[in-house]
Formats: sequence, C-alpha cells, structure tokens
Amino acid sequence: MLKSAPPPLLPLLKQYFGFTSFRPLQEEIIRDSLAGKDVFALLPTGGGKSLCFQLPALTRTGLTVVVSPLIALMKDQVDALQAAGVPATFLNSSLATEESRKRLRGLHHGEFRLLYVAPERLMLSGFLADLQKWHVQLIAIDEAHCISEWGHDFRPEYRQISDLRKLFPDVPFMALTATATGRVRADIVTHLKLREPKCYVASFNRPNLTYRVLAKNKPFDQLFEFLRARPKESGIVYCLSRKGAESVAERLNENGIKARPYHAGLTPKERSEHQELFLRDNIRVVCATIAFGMGINKPNVRFVVHYDLPKNIEGYYQETGRAGRDGLPGECVLLFSPGDAVKQTTFIDEKPNPQERQIAREQLQQMVHYAECANCRRVELLAYFGEEFPAADCGACDNCLSPRATFDGTLAAQKFLSCVFRIREKNGFGVGLNHVIEVLTGADTEKIRKWDHSQLSTFGIGKEHSRSEWAAIGRELIRLGLLRQTAEKFSVLEITNAGAAALKERKKIKLTKPVIALETKTRHVGEISCDEGLFERLRELRKRLADEHDVPAYIVFSDVALRQMARNYPQTESEFTRISGVGEKKLREYGEVFLGEIAAHLATNARQIFAEESFVVPVAQRSSLGDTARETLRRFRAGDSPTEIAAARGLVVGTVYGHLGTAIEVGEVINVSQLLDAEAQAEIAAAFQRTGWGNIVGAREILGEKYDYGLLRIFRAAANVRK
Repeated sequence: MLKSAPPPLLPLLKQYFGFTSFRPLQEEIIRDSLAGKDVFALLPTGGGKSLCFQLPALTRTGLTVVVSPLIALMKDQVDALQAAGVPATFLNSSLATEESRKRLRGLHHGEFRLLYVAPERLMLSGFLADLQKWHVQLIAIDEAHCISEWGHDFRPEYRQISDLRKLFPDVPFMALTATATGRVRADIVTHLKLREPKCYVASFNRPNLTYRVLAKNKPFDQLFEFLRARPKESGIVYCLSRKGAESVAERLNENGIKARPYHAGLTPKERSEHQELFLRDNIRVVCATIAFGMGINKPNVRFVVHYDLPKNIEGYYQETGRAGRDGLPGECVLLFSPGDAVKQTTFIDEKPNPQERQIAREQLQQMVHYAECANCRRVELLAYFGEEFPAADCGACDNCLSPRATFDGTLAAQKFLSCVFRIREKNGFGVGLNHVIEVLTGADTEKIRKWDHSQLSTFGIGKEHSRSEWAAIGRELIRLGLLRQTAEKFSVLEITNAGAAALKERKKIKLTKPVIALETKTRHVGEISCDEGLFERLRELRKRLADEHDVPAYIVFSDVALRQMARNYPQTESEFTRISGVGEKKLREYGEVFLGEIAAHLATNARQIFAEESFVVPVAQRSSLGDTARETLRRFRAGDSPTEIAAARGLVVGTVYGHLGTAIEVGEVINVSQLLDAEAQAEIAAAFQRTGWGNIVGAREILGEKYDYGLLRIFRAAANVRK
C-alpha cells in the first residue's frame, strides 16, 4: 500500500498565520505528529509551541484537543485563531451554561478543528464519552511540566491525563513545555505514558532579552524610576504576595502609571477585566503574584520586573520569558535582597510534606545563587537547563555589561572556613550560616552561651565586617564550592574537600563584591529601525481597529509587523503580503486601511531611508572565546566545513554556526565566503535591508528556508564588523 504524500505545510502557514517559514524545530515536530508519532517538545517561551499543534489541525479533518491549565490563555489563543480564520473554541468554567451548550453542539456537528480544555473538565466521565464521538486526531498537553513534582508549577490533576491512553490508544500525543530540567523531562515522558516519543529540545537562549539583578533598596522608588524612563512601554511586575501586588499597583496609579493587580484572590471577573485592559494596551503594567500563572500571550511585553525573589529558576525563566515574545528587545530586572530568601524559607518551613520542603529549599538555594553570582547570567540560566552557552560573556546582562569588582578575600574566607571547622570540632555537629556569623561577630546569644562558643578561637575575629557582609561572603564560599549547605529544615554548613584544602594550604581566594545598583547601559538586541512617527500612527490605527473588533491589539498585527510597515512603506497589496504575519484573512480585513494610513503619512512626510549603519546587533565586547567555540574556529580555519566539524565533534550544525557567529562578534576574522557565495550574500543583505538588521526572524521569513538561522547570524555579525 502506497503511503500518502505528506501535506504541504508552507501554503497553510502563510494562508492562516502570515509566515513564509518555520521557526527552528517547528516543521520537524509537526511532521512527526502528522505521521502518528508521540512527540515531546521543549521550546522556550516565544519559540512557537502553539503552532506545533495548531497547524496540523488544519491539514486534516477531525479534532485536535489541547489540554491547558490556564483559562486566560485559552481565550487568548482562541481569539487569535478565530482572527486568522481557524475554527477553534474552548470549554472552561468561565463560560455561562448556555454558551457551553452552544459550543458542545458545535463540537457534535464537527464545526471546530481545535478544542482547548482544562484537565479537570477533560477527565469528567460524561465529557470523555463525548470526546470519543468527536473524531480526535491529536491530544496536545500544553504546560506539560505541571505533571512533575520537580516542575515549578506541579498540578496533581495533570497526573490523570495518562488515563486517556486507554481511551485513545491510536491517537498521537504531543507534550509541550517551555521550562523543564532533565529530571522534569523524564517525568513528563513517564507520567504521560508517551510511546517512543520523538523528543525535541530547542535552545533556552533568548538573545533579545537583557538580564539584570539590582540590590533591593527602596524598591518602589527603583521600580518607578525604571517605568518613568520607559513611558510608552508595557510590562509585568511580579510580587511575592497578593497584598504586595495590590499595594504596588495602587501606588503606581497614584503616581500616574496605569496599573492593575492580578492574583488568585481576585474574582474571575476581576482577573479577566484586568487582563483585557493589559492586552488592549489600556493599562501599562500588571502587578502579578509569583504564585499565580497569568497565561498571557501578549507579544509586546517590553519588560518583566521581579519586585520580590522568585521561588525557583524555572518559574523565573518562564516569567522573564513573557518579555519580548515578538523578538524585539525585552528587559528582565530582579530586585534582590537576602531578606527575601529568609521570607521564602519561612514559607517553605510551613509545608507539611518533608519531600516538598526539601525540593523547595534546593530550588531556593539555586535561585539565590543565580541572584548573587558574578558570572554571566545567561551562562548560569542555560547551564541550569543543561545547555552550554558558547562563550563566557553574553554582552546582555549586568555581569557582562558592568562586571562587579573583585577583592582579595583570602583572609575573610580563612576566618569563615576556620569558624565552621572549629564549631564542628568542638561540638561534633554543624550549624547554620547565621550562627557562624554570630560567632564571627562576637554576638551574645542563647545558643552561643548554651554551646560555649564564646570560648572558640574564632569568636569575635570578624568584627571588621557587618552581618550582611559576612552572609554574602558565606554564600559566595558556597557558590565557589568551598562550603556545602544542606537542604534539610535545619540546614547546616559543611566544609568540602576543596574548602579543607584551601584552609590548609592558605590558597588565595578572590571574592566578588555584592550586587549594587547598576549604571544604566542599554543594549537593543533585535531592534528594527523604522519611521517612528509612522509607527505611532499605525499603533493608534491598530488600537482603534482592535477595539472595534473587541480583541487585543496584537491580534490585529504585532509590533514587529508595524515596524516593518514603518520601515518598508508598502504601497501595494503584493508588498503588504511580505510583512511578517500578513495572511489571507488579515490582508482582506486590514490591508486597505493600513495601506491608506501609510499613504496618508507619506503625503505629508518624507520617506526615510534606513542605511545599514542604523542597526544595533548583539556584539559582545569579549577578548576570548570559550574552549569549545575555539576548537570549532580552529577546525574551520583548517578547512573543515560546518557539517564535517559537527560530525567530528558530535554537535549539530546549528551549534557550529553559533560558535562561528560568536567568534566574529568577539573580534575573530572569518572568511564568510567559505559559507556563502557572493549571490547568497547579496540576497541575504537585501532581506535584512527590508526587515531591519536586528530582525533575523523577519529576514528568514523573506528568504524562505534557504538559509539556516546560524548562517544569517554569521552574515549579520560579519556585516557589522565591516561597518
């Protein structure tokens, strides 16, 4: 029996979604799913997870069921799909009874291709009976990390989803998440009973995001100054408590910045209203609790500020990932105080389950380590998820842009390590960080007296430093691997083998000064230079049309699309279809009015010319490459092709391209002609001229699938060097 040919995907991609090419891994995931295989896909926020199950739904009859825990996200995605002409719906507790019945009738009559549903609703016996009548072709489990206790948002109801295997033995499953460590990935595959799944793990790197950690000092003033410097931008402020979210939102409004709180204590109606105001650009800021997932899909969030310390790195990564989903620059700022870690520890100690307490303590320690580390924050984030960044300096975080000063901390380290050693030597057991500091500073406490620690040789030898300074020193010794901190309820410090050697051999130890307020340095990665006056006109037009259609503004067009319009000045429908995100339905609905607005602008304003010099690319001021990138460069210069290098070193070709792109950015000279002939270089240059040199995604859409993202990055980096 002959196998049917795979369906053509690119025409559907352009027709419904307005794109001419796929993002990395999307096409492979879609084709495996269409072939009936189970798929596990880990694509970072903004990496295009939703398209992986939305496009297959359009290639065949039947229903794609999307399991999602976020009610708000369901409505958001269904609105966007309907605006693109895709028959989709959702069922959840936010709907009135009659509306639910209407949608159920539509499902019985086969009117929809996609159905979004919460896991609690999905597993009801009556609903499962209906589901078996609806010709289900694919079951997609979004936010799949919720199934793992080691995930940052564990939901017990997700464990029931595996029961669907018995009811739908022949239907392929697709599990998708944006954040999962190796342990969580294994949990997802096991608990969902995925059968020999094809696994896809994209890079966690978000190159358009800048990461910063500021010492928390009068946090509202810090936040207000940050927002005041960005009067036209919108973003999210994450707070630890509901009270904090309410208070910050109230104070922002009092100071002229439109804001609303968003947390589990609000009624569903209030949460929905506040979210809609934000999605439609009627307010600039949402103040949300860390514990409550917003589930928003707003692509032009320009910043995420963590007013309080997140509980774990997975949550922090996912929350920062809400910034810059459109590929344009986004800023991620964390206000950090060690006192926040103490508050979190208090909450952890209240958990009744010992295993949950231990997991939470380990995760919090990792979060504090990230906040206080002096290394590149991008390197630290990616390493947490098991990914190696090909350089020690990303040029897009506070530690790379403004490295903190170091000092000779040998004497301080010797005192601290000696104190830990003497306490255990005297009592036969270890103590926590705070007690070590009390001994060093000569405190008079009940425990000091009880254990006779005032008689230790290290008692009071550290009065030259404050308690907070000693705490920072102690935490850095843990990060350096000289001390180990247990994760039990009464965590204690232990000297490691490396710490014992440093103490015995009096090794020189360099310490980093604590996090301080950062001087302002901006770095616009992925920026598209354009006619800002026209861009503002188009934003106003988009807002009016969105309000008329009762949808968020970005569902009309993204900021990326508006900036391309304001750069390229399309005059005809043919030119307009080349704008990113313009599909058939949007051309019919909006083409004429947007082309009219552009023509009206040009009638009274000169057309601006954007020279190549107008772009800013992520050039990192580094002096050297990491060892792995250096080895790639050596082989390339010796004449090996990227394919040969990848095969010899067990890498994928994209990683090799990444190494070469980084090499150019740090000042190494590479002959781009070895990779691209003159005709290809001219074609790529023309694409970048149209989209803006910061917009690799847009350039690749214009070029189709002819060139790898890595090749485009290499070409752009080389072009920047020639300037």
